[in-house]
Amino acid sequence: MSSKKGLGRGLESLFGFYDDESNNIITNQEQKPIKKEVRDVTEIDITKIVPNPNQPRKNFDESALQDLASSIKVHGVIQPLVLNKLADDKYLIIAGERRWRASKLAGLASVPAVIKDYTEKQIKEIALIENLQREDLNPVEAARAIKQLMEEYNLTQETVSERIGKSRSSIANTLRLLTLYPEVVDMIESGRLSSGHARALVVVEDTTQQIKLAKQACDGKMSVRDLEKAVKNLLNPTKPKSTTVQEQSLELKELILDMQRVFATKVSAIGNDNKGRIYIDYYSRDDLDRLSDLVEMIKKKEVTLGDLKNYNKRHPNG
Repeated sequence: MSSKKGLGRGLESLFGFYDDESNNIITNQEQKPIKKEVRDVTEIDITKIVPNPNQPRKNFDESALQDLASSIKVHGVIQPLVLNKLADDKYLIIAGERRWRASKLAGLASVPAVIKDYTEKQIKEIALIENLQREDLNPVEAARAIKQLMEEYNLTQETVSERIGKSRSSIANTLRLLTLYPEVVDMIESGRLSSGHARALVVVEDTTQQIKLAKQACDGKMSVRDLEKAVKNLLNPTKPKSTTVQEQSLELKELILDMQRVFATKVSAIGNDNKGRIYIDYYSRDDLDRLSDLVEMIKKKEVTLGDLKNYNKRHPNG
C-alpha cells in the first residue's frame, strides 16, 4: 500500500457513529452530522461474533466495562459494531470490541452491526487506525500500533500523523516510549504511570536511574511537572554556589591584597574566614622559581618588605 494512499479517508464513512443524544451519525474528525440514514445496520447474534486477534488494544478496564454494560442495559447499543463476514457464519470485529464485551456482560443476545467485506490486510490497517483515532489505547499500545502501521505499510511519521489526525511531533514522542526499559513499560501499561510521566523518562538512559524515578513517580506519588524537575536535576545537577568575594570579611580581603603585593602576582581566595582555598598564580617556570625563592627568603626571615619589592622588580613575573 502506498504511503500516500490508503484507508485513512475511507475511515470517515466507515467509522461514523451515532451521537448519543440526536442519533445522528457523527464523523471522528469533523464531529458534524452526516445527512444520510444508516441502511446497512443489522442485528447479529452475539455468539457469532469473534474478536480481532490483531486488535492493538490488549487491556480492557473491567470497571469501565461494567459501567458501559450498565448503560447498555438501559439505552441499548447506540453505536453499531463494524464486522467482517467470515466463514462458518461467523463475524470478525473490526471496530467495537469494547461494546461487544460490555454487551455480553449486559446479557444481550444480539447487537447492531454494520457488515463489511475487507481483505485481511485492510482489516489490520483499519483496526490500527481506528483505535489510534479514538485514543482507546494506553501510551505503549499506541506506540506499538504506530510502529506496526509504519513498518507493515511503509508509512512515514508524517503520513501516519495525517491518517490519525495527530501532529508529527506527537507521533515521534509516542514512538520514543518504546525505548523505555521493560519494567517502566509495565508500569505504563498497567496505568501506574501516565503518558506524561513516560515522556519525561525517555531522556534518562541509565537503567537504574530510570527505574528509580519511575517507582518514585508511579501511582500518583509525583506529578508530571515534579518528575520533569527531578529528571532535569539528574541530568543537569546544580553546582553548589561558591563563596563570593562579597561574602568574605574585610580581613580576608586585606590578606589577599597583602599577598598580591608580596608575591607580585594574582592571588585569589574561595571561601570565608572559617574555610576556603587561596590560589597563587604563576605564568612560567621562571615565575615559579621566583615565588619559590621568595618563600625561602621568608622562611629564613632574611627579608624585609622593601627587600621583597626590590627582588620582584629584578625578577618580574611572567
